[in-house]
Amino acid sequence: MSRESKFLSLVLRHKPEEIGLQLDKHGWARVDDLLSKLKKANRKLSREELFQLVESSDKKRFTLSDDGLRIRAAQGHSIDVDLGLVPQRPPDELYHGTASASLDSIFTNGLNPGRRHQVHLSLNPDTAERVGQRHGKPVVLRVDALRMFEDGFQFFQADNRVWLTDKVPAVYLGFGITAE
Repeated sequence: MSRESKFLSLVLRHKPEEIGLQLDKHGWARVDDLLSKLKKANRKLSREELFQLVESSDKKRFTLSDDGLRIRAAQGHSIDVDLGLVPQRPPDELYHGTASASLDSIFTNGLNPGRRHQVHLSLNPDTAERVGQRHGKPVVLRVDALRMFEDGFQFFQADNRVWLTDKVPAVYLGFGITAE
């Protein structure tokens, strides 16, 4: 991930005040405001560079409004925002990548969002494994999402296709693929 993308993630997910940016209750910022605030913070980015960054983001971390006037992080916020996502029936199974060092805690306490508002789940084991690599020796856990849903848990799908839920109790977890 580029330096610009990391900083944009920081500002749109966690600390808009870092550059004096105001997000609305749904996490949107006006593109013009963002570009102006970035410039004042000595992080100049042109509109074209911003749009290219959004388009080329490997995980589609950012969403532009249909009219191209607003931008927000697709998910992963630690600040209070309402993404306006509607509960949906998830696929039968989803995946979560983590570090092997975290397994004892996870199988005791389940998956909890930590600093974020919701637990992030992937559609496939490969994506989950890439996420887990950021935290140490990766392990992929399988989540029995359909059973959770049938038991009353809500699931949401972010703009970038990441699945979100408030927590995953340990009883719904199993090993997916243990990475070598």
